[in-house]
Amino acid sequence: MKKTFTLRIAAAVFAAACTSVGLVGTASAQATGYTQTRHPVVLVHGLFGWDTIAGSYDYWFKIPQALRAGGAKVYVAQVSAANSTEVRGEQLLAQVKEIMAITGAKKVNLIGHSHGGPTARYVAGVAPELVASVSSVGGVNRGSEVADALLKVGPDGSPFNSVLGTVVDSTVVALIQTLSGNPELPRNASAALSSLSTAGTLKFNQKFPAGVPASGCGDGEHVVNGIRYYSWGGNKQLTNLLDVGDAALVLTGALFNGKPNDGLVATCSMNLGKVIRTDYKMNHLDEVNQFFGLVSIFETNPVELYRQHANRLKNAGL
Repeated sequence: MKKTFTLRIAAAVFAAACTSVGLVGTASAQATGYTQTRHPVVLVHGLFGWDTIAGSYDYWFKIPQALRAGGAKVYVAQVSAANSTEVRGEQLLAQVKEIMAITGAKKVNLIGHSHGGPTARYVAGVAPELVASVSSVGGVNRGSEVADALLKVGPDGSPFNSVLGTVVDSTVVALIQTLSGNPELPRNASAALSSLSTAGTLKFNQKFPAGVPASGCGDGEHVVNGIRYYSWGGNKQLTNLLDVGDAALVLTGALFNGKPNDGLVATCSMNLGKVIRTDYKMNHLDEVNQFFGLVSIFETNPVELYRQHANRLKNAGL
C-alpha cells in the first residue's frame, strides 16, 4: 500500500508541476491562482469510499482536477473503506507525513467528507503541528441516525452485528479496496458503524472536541491550537431524478424524523468550527459530485464549492 500511495503522490506532484507551467487546465485558471493555497490540500473519503477506482473513476468526481487547475497542490488519501475513526486516522496520519516528506510542505489542509471529517479531526488532534485547517463536508461529527438505527437491529457484540459486519467486509469493502488498488487495508464494518453512531461520536468528541459546537446547531470554535475548522453540507435527499443513488437516500432520510438531513447525516451533526452552510440543495453523494456529476441544476455545482473553499483557505493564508 505504501508503494502504491508513494506513486500516487509522485503523480500528484507531477500534475502540480504541469499545472504551474500551463500543461494542465486553462491558461486563465493558472493566471488567477484562484485555488492556490499556501499548504497542500488532502482530500479524505468517507465510508465505503476510495481514491480512484480502476485508475480512472474518482470518489471526488472532477474535484481534484478543478482545484489543481486553479493552482492548488492536491493529494487524495486512501484509508480503509470501512473501519473505526482511530484506525482510519492513523492511516491518514502516515500518509500526511509521507506527503510532507516528499513535497517539503510544513502543514496540510485536510478536507474530509462524511466519515472523512472525523478521520481528519483525529489527525488534527494527535498531530496539530502538521495541520493548517480541517474542513468537514457532510461530516458525521455528532453521529448519524442511520448508524443508530442499524445498531438497534444488531447491537455491538451481537451475533447479527458480527455476521453482518463479516459479510460486508468480505464483499462490499473488499471489492472497493481491491478495485482501488488497496486490498491489504484492514476492514472492519462493525467498527465503522460504531464510530458513526451517536454514542460512538460522543466518545470520540470527548477526546477530540476541537471545533465541535458545545450545543445546538451553531458554530464551534473557529480556531483551536492554531488550526482553522470549517464545515458545510446539504439538506436534501432527492436532487436529480437521473441519479440512482437518490432513491436510497430518500429512504434513509426518513429515519431522521423530519430533521433536516442529506440522507445520511443530520445538518446539525455536520456543524464544525465555522459553518459555511448546511442548507445547500445537495444530498450526501452530491457533496462529492456523485454519481458522475448528477446533482441539482438549481444549486451551485459542488465542484465550484470546493474551488470557493480553496480560495477561502488561500485568503486566510492557509
